[in-house]
Amino acid sequence: MTTGDRATEPAVIWARPQRAGRGPRPAHSRDSIAAEAVRIADAEGIEAVSMRRVAAGIGAGTMSLYNYVPRKEDLYELMVDAVSAEYDLTPPTGDWRADQLALARQTRQLMRRHPWLPRLLSPVHGFSPNALRYLEHSLACLAPLKAPDGEKLELIAAINGTVATYVAGELALAERSRQLPWSEAEEQGVRAAWLGSRLATGEYPHLAAALASATPVTTAGPELAAAFDRSMARLLTAWGA
Repeated sequence: MTTGDRATEPAVIWARPQRAGRGPRPAHSRDSIAAEAVRIADAEGIEAVSMRRVAAGIGAGTMSLYNYVPRKEDLYELMVDAVSAEYDLTPPTGDWRADQLALARQTRQLMRRHPWLPRLLSPVHGFSPNALRYLEHSLACLAPLKAPDGEKLELIAAINGTVATYVAGELALAERSRQLPWSEAEEQGVRAAWLGSRLATGEYPHLAAALASATPVTTAGPELAAAFDRSMARLLTAWGA
């Protein structure tokens, strides 16, 4: 039962029938509703997703949409589940670090395709059908790791949290570059010159040494992916030490 966009009692969307109430066969499905919501979010951002916009997109009345999705939080859960189906859950190789790195790479690409996803992972519980399949697969990949099962869940959470933070930085950097009135190379050139003048004072010897051996990273090219792999490798190595 709902009032406006707020359910009057707690319920799990996956425990509900596809459509509330009696009558003829449902004209819509959760899959079509989720697909439309994902399309809007991918194109315009999560702020653009509303029950009215989704209803209009599938050719339904706004109020009739509540028969399928009682509240907006449920719509978000449908969206997260829909994109979670994009994982390629190939059988574990027996090398848990390699398998987790492969999953982390997939998660990075998933979040880059759907930039709104990291924002929904925290408020959404994450126990939708496709999320359960992902967790079961990830735990199967971790079978060779000698650690309590509860700690394995902590590792999965740590990996996904790291990926989300990394992708957030990537997306922010790319967005800033798009908004510059000049090229990224020009921007970086000016900043590098100013930074060089500061380092030349000798006040920052440790930073100067670190930057001298660091690999330049831009919004395009393989550097970002290589830096991501190094970060994930350090996390996985530390956990299994």
